[in-house]
Amino acid sequence: TTRHRPAAGTHAGAMDFAELERKEGVRLSWNAWPSSRIEATRVVLPFGAICTPVRAMDGMPVLPYSPVVCTECSGVLNPYCHVDFHQKRWQCCLCNTGNSLPRNYHEINENNLPAELFPGYTTVEYQMENKNPRPPCFLIVLDTAMSAEELQDAKDSLGQLVALLPEECLVGLITFGATVTVHELCDGNAFPKSYVLRGTDDVTQDQLKKLLNLELSPSEYASYDKQRGSAVAEASNALRRFILPVSECEFSLQTTLDELRPDPFPREPGMRPFRATGVAVAAAQGLIAECHSAQGARVMVFTSGPCTMGPGSIVGRDMSETMRTHQDFNKGSAKHYKAASKFYNQLGIRLATHAHTLDVFACSLDQVGLAEMKTAVDQTGGVMVLAEQFGAEAFRSSLRRMFSRDASGALDMYFNATFSVFCTPHVMVCGGIGPMSALAVKSKSISENEVGMGQTTSWRICSLNSNTSVAVYYEIVNQHSNPIPSGTPFYLQFCVRYKRSNGEIRLRVMTVARRWAETSSSHDVVSGFDQEAAALLVARVSTFRIEHEETFDLLRWLDRTLIRVGTKFGEYAKDAPETFRMPGPFAIYPQFMFNLRRSQFLQTANNTPDETAFYRLMMGRETVLNSLIMIQPTLMSYTFNGPPMPVLLDVASIQPDCILLLDTFFMIVVHAGSTIAAWRKANYQDQPEHEAFRNLLAQPVADAATAMGGRCPTPRLVECDQGGSQARFLLAKLNPSATHNTSDAALPSYDRAMGGGGGYDGAGGGAEIIFTDDISMNVFLQHLAKLAVQG
Repeated sequence: TTRHRPAAGTHAGAMDFAELERKEGVRLSWNAWPSSRIEATRVVLPFGAICTPVRAMDGMPVLPYSPVVCTECSGVLNPYCHVDFHQKRWQCCLCNTGNSLPRNYHEINENNLPAELFPGYTTVEYQMENKNPRPPCFLIVLDTAMSAEELQDAKDSLGQLVALLPEECLVGLITFGATVTVHELCDGNAFPKSYVLRGTDDVTQDQLKKLLNLELSPSEYASYDKQRGSAVAEASNALRRFILPVSECEFSLQTTLDELRPDPFPREPGMRPFRATGVAVAAAQGLIAECHSAQGARVMVFTSGPCTMGPGSIVGRDMSETMRTHQDFNKGSAKHYKAASKFYNQLGIRLATHAHTLDVFACSLDQVGLAEMKTAVDQTGGVMVLAEQFGAEAFRSSLRRMFSRDASGALDMYFNATFSVFCTPHVMVCGGIGPMSALAVKSKSISENEVGMGQTTSWRICSLNSNTSVAVYYEIVNQHSNPIPSGTPFYLQFCVRYKRSNGEIRLRVMTVARRWAETSSSHDVVSGFDQEAAALLVARVSTFRIEHEETFDLLRWLDRTLIRVGTKFGEYAKDAPETFRMPGPFAIYPQFMFNLRRSQFLQTANNTPDETAFYRLMMGRETVLNSLIMIQPTLMSYTFNGPPMPVLLDVASIQPDCILLLDTFFMIVVHAGSTIAAWRKANYQDQPEHEAFRNLLAQPVADAATAMGGRCPTPRLVECDQGGSQARFLLAKLNPSATHNTSDAALPSYDRAMGGGGGYDGAGGGAEIIFTDDISMNVFLQHLAKLAVQG
């Protein structure tokens, strides 16, 4: 009469982490946890999970009813719970509380189980009731302070965007330059009105209601019947004037766009144009908060330059005042930065309160203020797209990808999500890092040690897609004096309640089971280490701390952490660096840290503040696989000798007779060796007898197009030759094993130090060198070995 729990996952030594992620939607840094607080601190690296809440999962059941919830911890009934069919009760596997089964479950037995109790269905989705389904809203905020040609490209892109939207979706239009204009889109009026707001002053939701005549006068309010409504109230409703379904306003929207002209305010020589971006975003926030609160909505800002007036301005109009740089931040001389950041942060809070999203599409050769807007975009789950112009194919393909449909025909875009985590009593939640904002939810599982956004177990994600990933950090609090038998299972649960673009509300429940281990050195702990997930968890903490802690010495912290990991888990004889090696599960982790130290997330040289903000934003939300490509790019070699092969991310991989394909996630570089480039310039590929050469040239470009097709924003494609100016994009990412200061003889192998797991073998036979003073991976790992063996 009692149903027992299924096994808590496979043995750690046999774990395929990618396969577990496909099944559960979750990836843990450690897949066996030490059973006490003291032992947990000895593993050095964080205990955490990377959860992809709405990942597309094959075979996941969608259940047409509401879940059964624990009365104590609010966890959801799952296959790991004990069920007593005779007593009609179930025991929560998270808090061990006994609960009564609801009446409609009284007929279940071992041969008649609901789907959420099937052993294989540890991840299920519930279809929740939605009494008031409303389609999402897309409020377009368009900059007109640009040339006529640029504005025409922007209008063409917006026409493409509107064509991608389902007909039931709501849409609105605000334009801005020196002033902010809110456009009526109703077809009923022969002459739709436009309301012009001053670009120098912030505008709140209450002020906007008065300015746009969205509230009743005292006499109208006195005669207003709340049950029946009134014609006056209906006529003044923003949903009948400014924000309408695409099917009703497509013609008037297109007409309004066609009639738009560049901002008429005069622009003196040597001055930047008037651009009131901050007031435009504030007006958009107030408008959708008034008419679409707690429903899915996006404020989509299309801008071509920096805000130069009013709140949120990042630079003065006089061009003698330069745009702020990272050096200005370090010196504290970016005079607009703090005020602009504070303004956009407050806007972000206002947007997140109503579950609305801020997106910024920046098409400009100059900076537009993404560094100041980053927190607002991030906490509302918005996207940033950087391009040089609105007519660029990369920009338009990013829009198409953003509004792509899933298998059911709905947008691959989900709204107003609440992400909650539950855990066993021996574990506490330190916090989360991702495109979200913390909710004021109190729980017994909240740790005092805050990591990222802490002091809660629930977060709001205003907008997400199938690739959005959230990092959750845990702390083990069980005392050493209260031992847990080795092999005892523990459970973590992740719940996300979200709204689809067709109005459906879904609740996805992901429950994972792992085992306790006796000590931090046990075989299960070591063999269950997922170095890829751990690298991402450390990278997210690094970028979060460098943005939120002014005195944080990041590189020193990373180095000390890596040395402690080497001391704890490395295999070596004391004070003998030549014997040092990392065991298999840790073999590539030092390599990830070497590349993270050199990456654009931590090194700000050669990047503007806007670019750095964009890179860090993407790191904080992408999947494990995509994030690892950002940290440590992939390099493929194409030759006549066989199929494409992955090669070392090293300058030695550059050979005259091969084509290299570098994928950094943000950029894809196709690099032709000097011999290949010479043959191409001689047009050998056009001769019938050289079909193999023609195919060799085409294959990396085709593979690059395939990789670009699945990403948003679309990466930039660079095609270059060895020795050419654009080859710098490849050289900047390669390990400088051969530089102007080294010779081949001076480069020792460190394959042994990497434990045989993907190590390099020195400079090899490549003739290319890199002119840099950066240390190579050889030197980095030699220093790691030297310091780790000192213990």
